[in-house]
Amino acid sequence: MKIKIWGCRGSLPSPGPENMVYGGNTSCIQVVHKDTCIVLDGGSGIQRLGKYLEPEFSEVHILLTHLHIDHTMGLGFFQPLYDPKVNVHFWGPSSTFEPLVQRLRRYFSPPLFPVRMDELPTHPVIHELNNMEFSIGDIKITTSYICHPGPTLGYRLDDGESVFTYLPDHEPELGSSSFPYDPEWTSGYDLARNADLLFHDGEYTAEEYKSRIGWGHSSIEAAIDFGKLCGVNKLGIFHHDPLNSDEKLEELFNNSMQAKKPQFNVELCREGAEYNLGGGE
Repeated sequence: MKIKIWGCRGSLPSPGPENMVYGGNTSCIQVVHKDTCIVLDGGSGIQRLGKYLEPEFSEVHILLTHLHIDHTMGLGFFQPLYDPKVNVHFWGPSSTFEPLVQRLRRYFSPPLFPVRMDELPTHPVIHELNNMEFSIGDIKITTSYICHPGPTLGYRLDDGESVFTYLPDHEPELGSSSFPYDPEWTSGYDLARNADLLFHDGEYTAEEYKSRIGWGHSSIEAAIDFGKLCGVNKLGIFHHDPLNSDEKLEELFNNSMQAKKPQFNVELCREGAEYNLGGGE
């Protein structure tokens, strides 16, 4: 299972010379296994992914964690949507108040976007998800609702040799009075348990989090605690605050590492970084 980061910035694209190392594009991850291409979230990073997508993929599956704008703003600029030879599937969280296709059509309509979904050469196939398991190609996917404002899913991808878990917007401290000591009551635990690689929200410092409880995001320290609780092999800190430069991110990360001293691999996610789990194809 090959994984590439096309965007790991949180909330708002933030290009600029001060963000050259970790990048400025918002959430987008590509997962490739054999002839299967899965895209996690459609943030601004998906525009470059579409530009460089290998032509052998005639089917692309875009799995959305939720519909906040930083996770969907790039969808209309994903060039394979305009190629009739490519079938695009949108997968996303079910909601009690409105079907997924209607919520996506809000984006694909004026004044937000000039092209309606019905005007695309091939209408995307829409799949509503909730707490469930399903497969795309040889990848078994488990989804579960997690702590974040509005219907939000986390994803666990298992190719039989390795597990990758994606929780880009997640506030595990919310909902568990004993975090990080009670896995049964911790949001996202079953998705991340013993994962080979976990990408997890780490937008704030511990001090910043105190005034932002309920906003749906984590501190770097809480992400490390969550990774330890779940027994992951490697943790990538994701959803970087758009106000933080490369230099500031590294300062905050180093402070958190000194405070927590994790006994497993932890790093800052970086746009363009690639991972090859299990040594598979």
